[in-house]
Order: sequence, then structure tokens, then C-alpha cells
Amino acid sequence: MPSSCTLRSRSELGGPWNSSASAALSCCMTTIGFIGSGNIGSQLARLAVAHGYDVVMSNSRGPETLSDLVAELGERATAGTRDEAAAKGDLVVVTVPLAAISTIPVEPLVGKVVVDTNNYYPQRDGQISELDAETTTVSEILQDRLPESHVVKAFNHIAAADLTTAGSPSGTAGRRALIVAGNDPEARKAVGDLIDEFGFEPVDIGVLSEGWRIQRDTPGYVAPFDAIGLELAVADAKRYADM
Repeated sequence: MPSSCTLRSRSELGGPWNSSASAALSCCMTTIGFIGSGNIGSQLARLAVAHGYDVVMSNSRGPETLSDLVAELGERATAGTRDEAAAKGDLVVVTVPLAAISTIPVEPLVGKVVVDTNNYYPQRDGQISELDAETTTVSEILQDRLPESHVVKAFNHIAAADLTTAGSPSGTAGRRALIVAGNDPEARKAVGDLIDEFGFEPVDIGVLSEGWRIQRDTPGYVAPFDAIGLELAVADAKRYADM
């Protein structure tokens, strides 16, 4: 990834985030890496290649298990290891169960925008005390794993099948909306631009700690709201302890 495409750390910049960072990423992003190629990952990859991006797919079982998906996606798609997907992606999507977060490569993702699609399902993930206590969020756990990356929560509150069927052009009345949350405004903007390109209206809900407002069982979760409806649903969300 060319250095101009990387959102650099505060220490590198010596002050506020580079205001042109999202524009730089948008203008030169050609490859999206996928760490996880299940339902959400494969659907986002289909959207990506349909919009002219190259994709590098990976999973926990090895590149050879992705041959059918890569063949379907066509010449813009390749399979690799998780490290290869992380290294080659200008932007990287992490879409794995929570138990696999400890396997996410760190060094290849330094400075990059990392999209987290995950949700906490205790029946799948086991009980995670800090999430049960709501002292952190799923995406903050990934951010802790990747301290020099720019984690943005997105694509976690839509059914996988809807990703390739529910989008519509910008300006369409009632266009379905999807949130972005992240600690860096320019990273949120970059992912919001991608959401818009993929056919959905981006709604910025702020920092990662606000991601709980769109977790499972909240009013906005998997519901097909337009931007105003989603903003209201997010505002109406309650902590699990208060439900």
C-alpha cells in the first residue's frame, strides 16, 4: 500500500489527524483484503469486485479452501493467508468470530483502516466478561488488538443476503442506511464513502464506544431503516442491563 494511502498515527503526524487522509485513501484504494470469507465477507467481496476493486480473500483453513469463491468472484479476486490479505489490502475487512481476534495479524495492519463487522453472540463466542458487563464493545476489543490501526465498525447490522440486494443509488428515497463508528473521523469518512459506493446511506454514530447502540437486540439491528429512521433507532438503544 503506498504511504499516501495510509492513515498515519498521531505520533507520525505530530498533531491532529491528517484532514486529507480519507481523500487520499479513496483516491488510491484499489485492493480490499478480507480476513474471514464467510457470509458477510463473501458478500462484501462480491460488492467490491462489482465496483471495480481487487480483493484478497483469506480464512482460517487456508487459501486452497477458497478456490470456488475466488473462481466465482473472477479475475479481480485472489486467495491468500491472513497475513497476505492484511498486507495487500489498502483497506482490510475483519469478519471473523470473536474467538479468532487473537489470530489477526498486527504488523501488516499498522496505519491501515480496518473494518470490523463483528457482533457478540454468547452462544457462539462463549461468555466474555467485559462484554457481558458492557465495559467495552466488540470493536474496541479489536482496536486494542490493533493499536496502530484505525478500526471502524460497519456492516454488522445487516443480514448478509441484503448486502447485494438492498442497496440503491445515492439520492434514492428511503435508501437503506448503515452506521459507521470509529475513533478517527477520517477513517469513518473513508468507510462511509465505501458504504455509499456500495449502495447504502452512511450514518456516522461517533466513536467506537458508541458501537453498542447497534449491537444485537437493539432497535436498529438488522432492521431496514433509512438514515433518519436509523438515527432514531440508534438514539433509542438501551444497554442490555436496562432492557
